[in-house]
Amino acid sequence: EPWADETVSLVENLRDEVIPGALEGTKAQAYVGGQTAGYIDLANQIADKLPLMIFVVVALSFLVLLMAFRSLLVPIKAAAMNLISVAASYGVVTAVFQLGWGASLIGLPHSIPIVSFVPLLMFAILFGLSMDYEVFLLTQMREHYAENGDEKRAVIEGLANTGRVITSAASIMVCVFASFILSGDPVVKEFGVGLAVAIAIDSTLVRCLLVPAVMVLLGKKAWWMPRWLDRIVPHVSIEGEEYFAARDAAAAAPAPATGGASSD
Repeated sequence: EPWADETVSLVENLRDEVIPGALEGTKAQAYVGGQTAGYIDLANQIADKLPLMIFVVVALSFLVLLMAFRSLLVPIKAAAMNLISVAASYGVVTAVFQLGWGASLIGLPHSIPIVSFVPLLMFAILFGLSMDYEVFLLTQMREHYAENGDEKRAVIEGLANTGRVITSAASIMVCVFASFILSGDPVVKEFGVGLAVAIAIDSTLVRCLLVPAVMVLLGKKAWWMPRWLDRIVPHVSIEGEEYFAARDAAAAAPAPATGGASSD
């Protein structure tokens, strides 16, 4: 089969040993093509670029959260939590498809290799969805912290206000991704299992357990930001609360008095 270990070894042996030895001393060039060779080349390209892609995505999300929440530790914590969800999904996909744990339950007769581009696309999708839930939760926590100044109460009220919404939205996504398992294409099954498991873990264990626990442990330090950094980082309002506060204050301000003399 094209994805069998013996076929991969054959392609690598042809490229590394057989062809160079046969063409030694000549100007001829030979290439190995086919489905297996294409998968090997694609996997090598993705493996080379995947670390850079992960770094760019995490760095950009860090900068956006830094500007939005005016905190140094919150973006670091958010990136770490998102990576936990992604890593858990990678582990489940590897166990099911590569090791064959429960493969028969999703309609596969045996284990199959993971297609090289699946981890790349899964990371992009999962990081975006996880960050969406993270911003939704942290926005509520930040608003309550700004109102009462009690960091523990802010975590409790923020989770109470958003927990049901996050789990409800995540349940819909889990059902959608789980339906991919019904497809006869093994690649679609890999996406379905990985995305469904990741969203389920992210919306329960990560967002409703780990994130609040870490925020409570950090306390007021969670919203700390160095003064020199606060001066140079642009101010970004997620929901426009600063604009609306300024507008309401201007509307509530008394109108300037106008005076004048009248004549008969």
